[in-house]
Amino acid sequence: MMKNYILKNIVFLVIFFTSCTDVIDLEVPVAPPRLVIEASIDWEKETIGNYQEIKLSLSTPYFDNLTNDFVTGASVKIINNQDKTEFVFTDLKNGKYTTNEFIPVMNQSYTLEVVYENEVYLATETMTSVTNITDVFQSTDNGFDKDALEVNVAFNDPKDEVNFYLAIFQRRGDPFQSLFDTNDEFTNGNEMIVFYEKITDEDTGETEFEPGDIVDISLLGISEAYFNYMRLVIEQSRGSGGPFSTIPAEVKGNCFNITTSENYAFGYFRLAEVDRTVYTFE
Repeated sequence: MMKNYILKNIVFLVIFFTSCTDVIDLEVPVAPPRLVIEASIDWEKETIGNYQEIKLSLSTPYFDNLTNDFVTGASVKIINNQDKTEFVFTDLKNGKYTTNEFIPVMNQSYTLEVVYENEVYLATETMTSVTNITDVFQSTDNGFDKDALEVNVAFNDPKDEVNFYLAIFQRRGDPFQSLFDTNDEFTNGNEMIVFYEKITDEDTGETEFEPGDIVDISLLGISEAYFNYMRLVIEQSRGSGGPFSTIPAEVKGNCFNITTSENYAFGYFRLAEVDRTVYTFE
């Protein structure tokens, strides 16, 4: 009798849990596509900065695998707000718009104008300088794993200035960049160091740095407005995720639709001086 009782309960539990495996279809809201403007005007040190590229695309649903979302047929130009010089970008018919005639001027304000489907998008920013990278070295001292290699980038923050920085790291062979935003609120006029560490993660396939790994490094001087924008972008990109996590809020950039205000664009128009270097782990 006891065996029969246990068996019946096991069967009941199996039936009970099996009955709870109904598929739930979640309705994911789909927003209409918006123009996405990737206008990163970077003036690399020791160059004239005349070649610049802007990318235009349309936003797509989160689970959409379509890749042909680039925008062609738009009119794109940047205007120097002091002397009104216009730099017209050529449509390459693949979502990229380029010019070989841009003239960057430090601390100068510029306006980006994009005309797409009879609507005008405007954004205004100022070319921001950056200090030089003074040293790049490896260590195992600063990160979360004391045995993992990390790369350190050192630079001297200028005195009596409020400065904002964006550091970009990418190990060659990795598909994505890693971004770090920082400012000199507590380090004004002193040496600053930004370190980058990778920790092995079997779920994501991430691996630690190893001797021989090559990392491309960029240090950008950015405006306070862009710093605040990137802080939100980075925070959301590092969220826990998951189907039932809090849905990230839309992060709006500085590209405004002056024709139809509610049809705003995603993306940002930035102008930044950048110092670049390469480090190889030993």
